[in-house]
Amino acid sequence: MDNQPYFFKFLEPLSKELAYVARELENSIFTSPRTMLTHARVFVENILQQVIQAEKLPDESWTNFKERLDLLNENGYLTPEIRDALHHVRQIGNKAAHDSRMFRYSEALLSWEAVYTIVKWYVEVYGPVDVIVPDYQDPSHRVEQVYGITELEVRLKALEELLIASVQKPVEESVHDEVAATKEMGAATESERPGFTTIRTITYKGQILDVPYFLRDAFLLPQRFDKSETFLIRLGAEQQARIMSEFPNNLEGLHKHVKRYGEKNDENLFDELKVYIEEENIRRKLALERPGELFFFYKADYIVVTEELSEIPFTADEFTGSPSLLRQLNEDQIETVGQLPKELVILAKYENVGVGTVEKLFEQLKGKQPTQMTT
Repeated sequence: MDNQPYFFKFLEPLSKELAYVARELENSIFTSPRTMLTHARVFVENILQQVIQAEKLPDESWTNFKERLDLLNENGYLTPEIRDALHHVRQIGNKAAHDSRMFRYSEALLSWEAVYTIVKWYVEVYGPVDVIVPDYQDPSHRVEQVYGITELEVRLKALEELLIASVQKPVEESVHDEVAATKEMGAATESERPGFTTIRTITYKGQILDVPYFLRDAFLLPQRFDKSETFLIRLGAEQQARIMSEFPNNLEGLHKHVKRYGEKNDENLFDELKVYIEEENIRRKLALERPGELFFFYKADYIVVTEELSEIPFTADEFTGSPSLLRQLNEDQIETVGQLPKELVILAKYENVGVGTVEKLFEQLKGKQPTQMTT
């Protein structure tokens, strides 16, 4: 979905900030009608602020949406159609912000149509003459565009801050700075697939690690962290660092939750978290690009599990050099390749089975599919 067109793209020559917020509103219609309705109100109010500036009317920072709407209406700048559309977006947006009931797609679509009416008026009256407003279209329900509600909120709030800043910026300030900032924000959000929006950061002695939304509450398998496996197990016993969201924002001093660990353990864990997130990003992109396929993962590498591969039995003839692993797999009724866990490093849990044995098995599995592309 990278660089996929969106309906309000025609706004970019007038205001990239407006265009990008509109894009996120479109993304949210079928994901979270409440989110769309709430933020459409903010989007439209910003348009009113820009109109008030263009008409050189008084506008204080504490003035609310209704007061701005009334100001423009009383001074004759709004037609009845535009006034009613503004009231609709404002009223349903207020309900979405405060009412706990479930909001329907149809309500989001009505608000979306009202937003179009307002944008069309704004562009035709206050925009460049060469900007052509296309005819209204209902948004399509794109199945692959699945942003979590919290992720949508983060994206919208970041873009709204940029939009508000663009309105508040004095006219005499450099246009170049504004364009540069807008391009940076636009490029960041356009290139992000669902799940990849940074939801929080983890720091350690001045270093910063971005945590994407899809890893917000990820379970942290200790075996994925070579140097920190025992440290994570001990932290988990103290209800610390079992899942990503349990980590503090700053890892300095994390070792104090358990005995006989020091600052070096905090440093190692931070470094391995960086590798873990990089590997998970690769795996997430792979799953999005190849939906419906099963993979075996070992560190940053992977194997596509075909039906032929999945039916290979765990016998000494097929897999040499790991009799202890084969015996314990069979004892656990894991008799064919297809029954393995997708995260192969888990196999290191078995007695006398280390990371080296798991890596050897992975290489043997790769050899069963010699034509396969791996990372």
